Amino acid sequence: MKQRVITAVVALIFFIPVIFLGGITLDIVAMVLGAIAMTELLVMRKKLLISFEAIIGMLAVMIEIAPNKWFNGLPDQLNKAYVVYFLIILLLLHTVWSRNRFSFDDAGMLTLGIFYIGMGFNYFTAARGVNVQMLLYLMFIVWATDSGAYMVGRKLGKHKVTPISPNKTWEGCIGGSIIGVVIATAFAIGFQVGYHNWLSMLVITIILSVVGQFGDLVESALKRYYGVKDSGKILPGHGGILDRFDSMLLVFPIAHLFGLF
Repeated sequence: MKQRVITAVVALIFFIPVIFLGGITLDIVAMVLGAIAMTELLVMRKKLLISFEAIIGMLAVMIEIAPNKWFNGLPDQLNKAYVVYFLIILLLLHTVWSRNRFSFDDAGMLTLGIFYIGMGFNYFTAARGVNVQMLLYLMFIVWATDSGAYMVGRKLGKHKVTPISPNKTWEGCIGGSIIGVVIATAFAIGFQVGYHNWLSMLVITIILSVVGQFGDLVESALKRYYGVKDSGKILPGHGGILDRFDSMLLVFPIAHLFGLF
């Protein structure tokens, strides 16, 4: 517990100023975090981080995260999406010249990782592009729901949700969403985030709180499949980048889908 607290404090001391600075600073930090998250997938898949597929995967996810405006100078037929597509084609070609050392399954895993991680962090920076209140609102949904689920689950949890994540209970999930929704909705109304209609914001906050918990379960399923406890070790006491951002990687794209930014 002491290690978790120390890591959390150090991370917040670094991360909070970056959030408030925004701009290119946050873009670069998000790209680095995305690349680290991709390395965690590669390690779980038992791929060398200096291999061709690893380099292509990390490059593609960083391009996916990079702001669209960085690619405005490219011809219309050579936009950001096409660059990422071209790199995925290279992964498919690599299945041929690697003589099955790198398989189609490997290429599929990396492609899914590129969009899962890349789009999540891309919309993370896009939310900050609106204003810092929007970013904090979405982060409060995740943080408050996660903390609430942990506290309520420890006190009242009895009914397990799924074997994929044996520590999660229905009581914790419901309690976490209630706490997360109350805190995030109050923040949204107080700082005029999103829609002016408070009822719409309440409904969206409920949905995003539930989505965040599914994001956590997706990460649990991924780790269970690869037989690991944590996605990485970069954050002592907390695991890896995927462990810390799993909920956000789903919440931010869905928030964009609802037109919040």
